[in-house]
Amino acid sequence: MLLSRCCDSQGISRKQSQAGDPMTAIIDGYLTGQLLVAMPTMDDPRFERTVIYLCAHSQAGALGLIVNRLADHISFSDLLTQLGIAGPPEHEIRVHVGGPVEQARGFVLHSADYVRDTTLVVSEEIALTASIDVLAAIASGQGPRRSLLALGYAGWDAGQLESEIQQNGWLQVPADEDLLFGKNIGTKWTGAMRKIGLELSALSSTAGHA
Repeated sequence: MLLSRCCDSQGISRKQSQAGDPMTAIIDGYLTGQLLVAMPTMDDPRFERTVIYLCAHSQAGALGLIVNRLADHISFSDLLTQLGIAGPPEHEIRVHVGGPVEQARGFVLHSADYVRDTTLVVSEEIALTASIDVLAAIASGQGPRRSLLALGYAGWDAGQLESEIQQNGWLQVPADEDLLFGKNIGTKWTGAMRKIGLELSALSSTAGHA
């Protein structure tokens, strides 16, 4: 796998996105910056018990990253080697499976203290960068305060996500840094439920949104 195909120097800034790129969705309202939490009734194994951060959501569609599923086939050091970033990293981060779409494409979701020309600022606290520079900065200890590296993304066409929410596939939960970047992957799904006052035993297939 060659991540240079997905983490190029052009990044994913709104100015540099091209037609057809998933990042061209307008970040204006909708559920951008929120978490989607899969309902217990989710029957798609790709999204079972997932927590997804929505980086973009508009009338054109939506794009998000799964934040509670780790990749078991590759490490951060492996990625750096493939990208030609020399030396063992001073700072190590785990690699996540961001979603089933374009799994050779890398995204770094991170705190907004790190912003470059290729950075897409999603909210006051959270940003997204997909350039090699951010990986080098993280490896050297000069990157954002908190970060998450994901391969692939979850994408929805126009109206698709809204339909899935209406069909009780997802709950909407406010995002916070602990749910996004916390190290305890196994508790993010239940933690997101509890954030809006729900226990698994209390959920039913008729609860479609918070």
